[in-house]
Formats: sequence, structure tokens, C-alpha cells
Amino acid sequence: MKKLLIPLFALALMTSCGTAQVADGVSANPVAVKHDKAFADAYKMIKAEDLKKNLYVIASDEMEGRDTGSKGQKKAGEYIVNYYKSLGVSYPKALGSYYQKVPSDFMKKRGGGNLPDSENILAFIEGSEKPEEIVVVSAHYDHVGTKNGVVYNGADDDGSGTVAVMEMAKAFQEAKKAGKGPKRSVLFLHVTGEEHGLFGSEYYTDNPVFPLANTVVDLNIDMIGRDDPDNRGKQYVYVIGSDMLSSELKVINEVANKKTNNLELNYKYDDLNDPQQLYYRSDHYNFAKNNVPVAFFFDGIHEDYHKPTDKPDKIDYKLLEKRTQLVFTTAWDIANRADRIVVDKK
Repeated sequence: MKKLLIPLFALALMTSCGTAQVADGVSANPVAVKHDKAFADAYKMIKAEDLKKNLYVIASDEMEGRDTGSKGQKKAGEYIVNYYKSLGVSYPKALGSYYQKVPSDFMKKRGGGNLPDSENILAFIEGSEKPEEIVVVSAHYDHVGTKNGVVYNGADDDGSGTVAVMEMAKAFQEAKKAGKGPKRSVLFLHVTGEEHGLFGSEYYTDNPVFPLANTVVDLNIDMIGRDDPDNRGKQYVYVIGSDMLSSELKVINEVANKKTNNLELNYKYDDLNDPQQLYYRSDHYNFAKNNVPVAFFFDGIHEDYHKPTDKPDKIDYKLLEKRTQLVFTTAWDIANRADRIVVDKK
């Protein structure tokens, strides 16, 4: 997650305020999606041991901390792309490959210094009934690199989100192979440059492969493998922004949670006036500022945040599995429900 706070003047860009209450007039159960055998089989594909296997690669010393545009980040990107190839999950046809180049000049103009060219990675499963409507599941795969010869592995930030997105793609692909692929298209978006300024997601939303008007939601995952001091040992996840633009999205996520692992959904940071300003500090924000509903899943600021001790052996893989299953279920329900979720807030 991006460390520097977004300036407080950014508050002027948004006027609504998230709360822990369901909005008036929203149905208590807006999810008219049956969780049938296809869902159950796909859901069971999300496994702690597979998340762990991928994370020990993504957050290995070989990846050198995955700094934006670095050799190590490109190695991590190659691993992600080869994973999608092994699943039979392709890329958007309009893009022509898994890679969307994020130019150095674009980042430099936004305060990115002398960062080299980098790449977003996009994998894509086309919807069976409403392929023009896009559900985005995102995570950044960069971290802060190596400092004074010490590798900052970024296992939680955001290796955990990276492997969660990969695991969800496997689950959706399993359903597709069984003839029960998502009705709406699902874009698995791994963005670069988050740690330096949310550059990859900004580049994507400035240069979308699919029109933002057709983008239904962005479910963004940034750090979901640990716990923070306030929630030590709890089965929880912070959810941020889920009712900032759409009253329905928060309810859909809560229903999905109750149907699955029933985690404690913590809305502590779901407030535009919160001093941590977390709504502005990860890649979902670039979708939200373009009026795309978002939900940001997060585990909190723990003692290894942005330190070389953020290593894969400290991840709670069973909790990572449960959180990934929650995001998957939310994505499944949004992708397969009869009606697109509405934008009813500004």
C-alpha cells in the first residue's frame, strides 16, 4: 500500500461518507444468485496451500523487492503471466498481450522521478451473457525494492493481494471449464507503481482497455495476509469504500460474507475524514474518482509494514484463504446477478 498520505484537499473530490449502516431503501438481500455446485466447486479451488506456494515465489529474495520497473518486478510479472497461461486464462483481445506498458514519462510527470518503463498485467475471462460489462479484481504487484542490500520482500504488501487475484482467476476458470463461467466478464488486473503514487491504476483508468462506463466494480485487494495490533488473532478484514458510490455493493459483500466464512467486517477506516485517509491510498481510488464503485479489502497497518521483515513466513495462510474466498464470492455474485449494481451516490 502507498505509504504517503494523499493531501487533505483531496477530500473535496468526494462528498459522501461511508458508514457501517446499510443505506435506506436497499433490500436486505439484493443478491439473486444461486450458489450452486458450480460455485461450490470453484470456491473450493481457493486453497491456503496454493496461495502459500505462489507467495513464496512472488515474495522471494529472487524478486528483489519488486520495485517498479525493476528486473525483480519483471521476473515476478513473468511468473504471474506464466501462471495464467498454465490455467488457460488469456488476456483482453484489444490489448493483444497480458502487458499494458506504463511509460516512464507518465510516472515522471506525476512525481515518479526516474522510474523506468513498467507494466500492468491483465488476465481476462469473457462473460457468457453480458461480456461488455466488466468486473475488475485488482492488486498491485510492485513493492519498494532493495535498500542498502536488504530485500524488502513485501509478502503482505502486496504479495498477498497478488496471489489472491491469481487464485480467484483459477476459481473462475474452473467454473468456465465446467460450463458455468461468469455472465459478466472478469478482468484480473495486476498494477504497477502503486508504492510510488498509484501510477499503474491511474494509467489504466486514463487508458482503459474496456470503457470505464462499462466497468461495473473494482474489488481491490491490498494487504490481506496478516492482522494488526487492534485485531490480533481475530477473523476479520477491513472493508473500505463499499458504499461510497453504490448502496448495493456493501450489502452484496455483507451477504456474501454471511454465506461463506462470516468474517468480522471492520469499517473503522471507511470514512473520508479518517486521519489515515486509506480510501485514497490504494488503487481502487483511481476507479472511484471515475465513478466506478469500489471495495478495498485490507488487514491494517502491522508492525512489519514497509519493513524488510514483511516476509512470507509471517502470513496467516488460512486467514488469507478466507479473505480471498470472500472477495471471490463478492465478485461471483456481482458477475452473475441479473442486474448491474447501480451507482446511486456521488
